[in-house]
Amino acid sequence: MSSAIVVRLAGGRLSLCVERRTLVVTLLLAAVLAVSALASLSLGSQATPPGAVLEALLYPARSGIALIVHEIRLPRVVLAVLVGACLGVAGLLLQGLVRNPLASPDVIGITGGAALAAVSFLALGGVALGEAWLPWVALSGALSVTLLILALSGRGVTPARLVLIGIGLAAALGAGTTLVLVLATDTTAMQAYVWLSGSLYAAQWRSVAGLAPWALVGLPLALVLARRLDVLALGDELAAGLGASVRRTQLMLLLLAVALAGAAVAFAGGLSFVGLLAPHIARRLVASRHTGLVPATALIGALIVLLADLLGRVAFQSRDLPAGIFVAGVGAPFFVYLLYRWR
Repeated sequence: MSSAIVVRLAGGRLSLCVERRTLVVTLLLAAVLAVSALASLSLGSQATPPGAVLEALLYPARSGIALIVHEIRLPRVVLAVLVGACLGVAGLLLQGLVRNPLASPDVIGITGGAALAAVSFLALGGVALGEAWLPWVALSGALSVTLLILALSGRGVTPARLVLIGIGLAAALGAGTTLVLVLATDTTAMQAYVWLSGSLYAAQWRSVAGLAPWALVGLPLALVLARRLDVLALGDELAAGLGASVRRTQLMLLLLAVALAGAAVAFAGGLSFVGLLAPHIARRLVASRHTGLVPATALIGALIVLLADLLGRVAFQSRDLPAGIFVAGVGAPFFVYLLYRWR
């Protein structure tokens, strides 16, 4: 019996090969994510039986908790899933692009650009214009950093050059963010710190609506382009010899990773290490090509953010702690472990 399933579309012009193990693991991850989402909808300041939550989802007209579920808890769960999936896949694309297991959106300065733009917006009184502008300001900061990386890359986006420029920019952007926080008022600094830590507190449907188009376009596109990462993994010269347009492919993957990570950070704040953790866990579970890694990584990233947000809500009932605290608590030791392993 074959260990892979081949799906052919468009009269055979488009084919997809999925290993059976990858398919089984992906389905199990989807089931775990569904159970975790139901648990997140059920738990809070006042626990709700899962049956009552399902009734509120399916028959809101006859449920007494429909307002709580639909307007308070559900937007937060959906946003956590979208943010985690986008950050996880962005990290996978960057690790495949630079061929470095330590790569993540934080390394090349995407998060730093978004953070500096958002903190500057808050410090300059941008909230008076409306908090709805904050995500778009953060996204513009992430995209500006990408354009700067491309400009500094000169003749082409090579993996080594991308990492070196990204590390330098990330350090400079971090220093700039700290300077703005020091000069800002106490109220603005406190609000900025909450955003920088990565919080889904008071998530609303407008945030979901803002992030959903980026996820619905970017994640399927990542799945389509995933096979090109397998070609790039052979090396630039061999990939070019096989007919791949190396520079154009690298540019496409970089812009896609920036779009996914920048949009996620813009709507959820500075969540770190999700793009580092999710791809590594996915590789241990499926050990597949990038085509199989993309859905597994998206589901794992969604699980990480969802469970971190759930822990922040229920572990300390009197407070609602940012999800980024718990992600960093796991991600930082894991990063040190990777540094030791790849020394």
